[in-house]
Amino acid sequence: MQAQATAKFVRYTSRKVNQVLTLIRNKKVEKAFETLSFLPKSAATLVEKVLKSAVANSGKLNDYSGLKVKEAWVGGGPTLKRMRPGPQGRGMPVKKRTCHLTIVVTDVGVSDGKRKKKVVKPQTAEIKTK
Repeated sequence: MQAQATAKFVRYTSRKVNQVLTLIRNKKVEKAFETLSFLPKSAATLVEKVLKSAVANSGKLNDYSGLKVKEAWVGGGPTLKRMRPGPQGRGMPVKKRTCHLTIVVTDVGVSDGKRKKKVVKPQTAEIKTK
């Protein structure tokens, strides 16, 4: 069974959140919580919050030993445009970026239905010499 959680319009840049997400993708939820608790990035608290929500959505809030992070992605949200004082009375633009974060958790034993294809090597024809 899959469950997902989403946080939208979050005031973090998608680039900084993606650095944290790369550390927890395809890992067990227990290991992901361990990693996030010791990570010195401010986005780690946001990712931990969304991961807790995804675990709660799966219905296994107290026992999440059989869950793993199947997918975790971040996309850019709308940019808040502000002005900052610049030299000689001008205004300099500032872009305050936002992002949308989604985490999908699934049971460890469940596969996605994709099978690895067998690689068949082409057979070479024997060359007859006279």
